[in-house]
Amino acid sequence: MTSPWIVVGAGVVVMVVLLFVALGAYRGRSPAPDGARPPALPVPSAVVAAPTGPTSVPSPLPALPGISGRASGLPPSGAVGSGVPSAAPTVGGSGRPTATVSPSRASSGQPAMTGRYRVVQSFDGGFIGEVAMVNASARSRGWTVLVEFSGGRLVTAWVEGVPQGTIRESGDGFTYVSGVDVPPGGSVSLRFHWERASSNPRRCTVDGERCGGL
Repeated sequence: MTSPWIVVGAGVVVMVVLLFVALGAYRGRSPAPDGARPPALPVPSAVVAAPTGPTSVPSPLPALPGISGRASGLPPSGAVGSGVPSAAPTVGGSGRPTATVSPSRASSGQPAMTGRYRVVQSFDGGFIGEVAMVNASARSRGWTVLVEFSGGRLVTAWVEGVPQGTIRESGDGFTYVSGVDVPPGGSVSLRFHWERASSNPRRCTVDGERCGGL
């Protein structure tokens, strides 16, 4: 019969051998020191390929005459805000442009000074007559009025609101020459006192043109 101490001793020997084998395996490893960091992976860098041939640089656009790259507004005009229309050039027979100026008033055959006769007041033995005139031309003008009746005589004549002119009596009528010009579009009235005659004149003219209202 085998002794139990032999079995126990064999087990102890086996355990010691296994312990030495385990210690040898542990010492064979080289553990990393404390605080050591793992190696960083390499970062790929950008590779710029050098040009193989000469590069072409675009040339600047040609500058146009009279135009600046810094101009921010319209070029000044010769007559801005003047309110006066310029004459439109036309080409004449010689091939050169000529300025055409439109007339200030269309020629319609109307006389420059027009007059209209009327009776302002009638009374026993006479009346007050009037020749109202308008300057229809484009410039200041003087005027001459001729009035004739069948009989009677002139007492006086005068102009309303302006300096007086010159009176010349002749037979059964008179001629009145203005003392001041009438501006374009202006008006003036000549009045006269005539007695012992009909209020309907035989003749009434302004600058040789027949008066209206007769």
